Amino acid sequence: MLLDAASLYFRAFYGVPTSVTAPDGMPVNAVRGFLDMSARLIAAHRPERFVACWDDDWRPAFRTDAVPSYKAHRQSPEGGEEVPDELGPQVPVLVEVLAAAGIARVGAPGYEADDVIGTLATRAAGPVDVVTGDRDLFQLVDDARGVRVLYTARGGIGDLDVVDEGAVAARYGVPGRSYADFAVLRGDPSDGLPGVKGVGEKTAAALVTAFGTLQGIREAAARTAVPKAPLTASVLKKLHEASAYLDVAPAVVQVVTDIEMPAVEGHLPRSPADPAALDALAERYGLQTSVARLASVLGW
Repeated sequence: MLLDAASLYFRAFYGVPTSVTAPDGMPVNAVRGFLDMSARLIAAHRPERFVACWDDDWRPAFRTDAVPSYKAHRQSPEGGEEVPDELGPQVPVLVEVLAAAGIARVGAPGYEADDVIGTLATRAAGPVDVVTGDRDLFQLVDDARGVRVLYTARGGIGDLDVVDEGAVAARYGVPGRSYADFAVLRGDPSDGLPGVKGVGEKTAAALVTAFGTLQGIREAAARTAVPKAPLTASVLKKLHEASAYLDVAPAVVQVVTDIEMPAVEGHLPRSPADPAALDALAERYGLQTSVARLASVLGW
């Protein structure tokens, strides 16, 4: 089980009231929510390995060099990611708690959590569940290898959408392996990706279905002399006008699956890595209930 950690701690922050605080009054709603969600995921799915995948670089240079608008609207005046004031101080606390508990937390310099997830999912010898609220990771689903996404968009951890190849096809009309090309065409305002202006989900799906890949679509557009659906005159014009964007966007949308990084075991800990540190953190930040719940699920 691979967690898109930022996706989950943001969800925890907005899903648990900030009135949940440490003894000194510091909000710890995101930390408690993340630990509680982890316990519920482990209890419900019983993974053999469990890894919190981290954004070591939330806006990598190789993506912003290609499309400067990528996540630009989320950037703070200081240059980092804009994070609610009450969430920012909780992230280092969560890092400490995970380390003391012995739960694997993995990032890679210059890459997002999506790329860490993509690399670990590709390396995995057995089935993989990816827990995220990010649709970009739908491109990783692979029924043959047992890779699926547990999508958090509808509600909490108890109401996950299980996304496999059939679910992608039913929702978007394209195979899972084609989701990245579909997303390039459609765009994603939440990530600052414009897409091809005037091409929505239906047209993007029709193009992918007809020509298989973005490269196939562009090759067909280049040689089409007589417009014919789905390459109508209007669509051809839009594709030609977006040529510069289509040259670079795939490098932004496609998840990296071959990061050079050490092997990750990620086995669930049979006991805390540092019991004294975990007890001290639980007492300092008022996390006793959440830590106890996690300990119970792990059989400590």
